[in-house]
Parts: sequence; C-alpha cells; structure tokens
Amino acid sequence: MKVIVVGAGVVGTMHAWQAVERGHEVVHIEREAEARGASLRNFGQIWVSGRAGGEELDTALRARELWEGIGARVPKLGFRAIGSLTPVRGALELAVAEAAVARADAAARGYKLLTPEEARAVNPALRGAFDAALWCERDAAVEPRTAQLALREALLASGRYTFLPNREVREVVGADGNGRSSVRDDHGDTHTGDAVVLCTGAWLSGLVRELAGDDLPVRRVRLQMMQTDPLGEALTTSVADADSFRYYPAYASPALEELNSRQAQDPTAAAHKMQLLMVQRLDGGLTIGDTHEYEHPFAFDTVEEPYEHLTRVVESLLGRPLPRVRRRWAGVYAQCTDTTRVVHRQQVRDGVWLVTGPGGRGMTCSPAIAETTANELGW
Repeated sequence: MKVIVVGAGVVGTMHAWQAVERGHEVVHIEREAEARGASLRNFGQIWVSGRAGGEELDTALRARELWEGIGARVPKLGFRAIGSLTPVRGALELAVAEAAVARADAAARGYKLLTPEEARAVNPALRGAFDAALWCERDAAVEPRTAQLALREALLASGRYTFLPNREVREVVGADGNGRSSVRDDHGDTHTGDAVVLCTGAWLSGLVRELAGDDLPVRRVRLQMMQTDPLGEALTTSVADADSFRYYPAYASPALEELNSRQAQDPTAAAHKMQLLMVQRLDGGLTIGDTHEYEHPFAFDTVEEPYEHLTRVVESLLGRPLPRVRRRWAGVYAQCTDTTRVVHRQQVRDGVWLVTGPGGRGMTCSPAIAETTANELGW
C-alpha cells in the first residue's frame, strides 16, 4: 500500500509514522522546506492535565503512551516524563484544585494535591509564594522545534519513506476504477497512491476550501509566546498557573464557577484570553505563553502587554527575575468550532481524507489521532 501525506507538521508526520510502522510506503509532501507552523510554535507539551473527560482524555492518554514509545526509539525527540505543577493561591483557587483531585478520572491523570514543601521537593525552582500545587504525573514534553526533523530522520531510515519539500499541492483527484487517488503539485508532478491524507494545519483556504466546502467546522486561532535564555537551573516540571483552570475543560466545577464569579482575572490576561504554561527546553531556556485570539482578521504584530503579564506571573512563581527573553513569536493553529471534538476527520473525495482542527491538542494528541485514522482506513 502507498499513502500520500500532505503537510509535514506533527499531525502529518504522525500519519506518515503510522503508515510506515504498518509496512506501507509513504510519499510526504510539504509546501515549505520544512513545517513552519503551529507544530514548531508550541510548548512541546504532552498535556494530559486539563483534557475533558471521555474521548479527549482517552486520546491524550493513548497519545502519551505512544509518545513515550516513540521517544524511546527516537531519542532526539527529547521525550521527558516530567509531569506538571499548577501552583494555587487563596481558598478559591485551592477549591478548584481540590475538585480536580476529586474527579473520577483523577488517578488516570496522576492528579495529586501537594503542599508547597512537597511541590518544591518535586520542582525546587518554584521559590515563590503559593498555598498548594496541583500535580499531574502524566504530563510530559518533547522538543517542538526539532521533533519533526527527528521523526523524519527515523522515517527515512525505513527505506519506505520519501519526503518532498517545497511543493504545494494544487489538485487532488479521488480514487479511480483501480482505487488509486492522486495529487498534483506545483512542480507539475503527479503522485498516486492507495490513500491521500491532507494534514494541512491552519491552511483552510484555497484547495482545502475547494475540497471540503465553505462550511468546514474549523476555525483559526492565533497565539503569542516567548522563549528565554537558559534559566541556570533545572525547571524539573512543566508549570501552569490558575488561569489554566479557566481555560481547560477538566477543571469545570461549581468551584470554578465560584472562582470566576468572585475573583476577577487580571485585566490583561482576560483581554487576551491568557493562561501561563511554561516548559524548560533542553538548552535550559524557558518556553512561556500564551494568548488566544479568535476574531478575524488577526493582528499582524505582537503586543507587549501579554509578555509583561507573563513575566510578572513567572517571576512570582520562581521568586527570581526571569532570564532575558531572546525570542517572541506568534502562531496560528486550526481548531474545531465545536471545541469538544478532538479533531475534524472528513472524507473529501474517494480515497482522500482531510484531518485538521485539533486546536491546542495537536502536539499532545497527534500520535493517537494518526493511529485512529490508520485504524479507520484499514491500513
């Protein structure tokens, strides 16, 4: 069997991985020299903590298992089973954390409520003041800027994988009488296979609109993030702040409703729909974010107030000045308009499928999303 995968972000790369793992040949087409979108512009978190119970959590947990297995085979991914801590302050935030620990699926997530002393034993870099911390043992991390490169190196070693960069797909033709589908790129070359999977990320116009129609239930979301110089010490876990309770569905509870009604979010955080997430890179720097912008047209520039807010929050948790910020960036990802859906998977022609819209779950869930595609298509 031969599979054509379009799009070399993490979702596309994981579809290529699944096909090769199952003994198939893959032609992987990318319109740029390498992926440059949300797959690189994220935290590299395998984020189980805040996932909604049910399908979303099941997908994240399965993906976490797959990431660990792939990471053992591809060390350059930088897979680290580091867990996460969410420090809380005050009775209202503490009540939300307590409600999370009381969930029926808390054990599957590895939830535990820690005292400040217990939290600092897990992550000594958290020297700021807080009253407790929600620990999630199942969270993990990889290196987002290099993950696709590491996976591609392993795929090339299989001998069944061809990577074609700098080629934009212009036409897709559904299966013919022999069950073979094809794509034509802007070099004029036609690539034919038994299945075509379009993993085009936030590219939702042009050919994608032509194939899927105007009512594609997916929207684009813009974010801002930053990265610092090395911290000079280990940040042994991922770190979130209590604003993540307002953002992630796992924390929905009467306690969260009371937090929202009685404790206003910081005005900058509220205006930019923010939470703090922070992960240390292998070089010692910190990846910190993020904002969420939903209304089009998106701004073309980054604004400084969110970075100032994030700096204040991080410094209050670390109890020390933040290292110099060396990178700031914006990114755009595709998200299902029904945010309870993990991904949008649609057959757009005979033998041709579009897989898009995982939103902020893309890095976390991509291995399991690709596995489900492979199972459903009978690879």
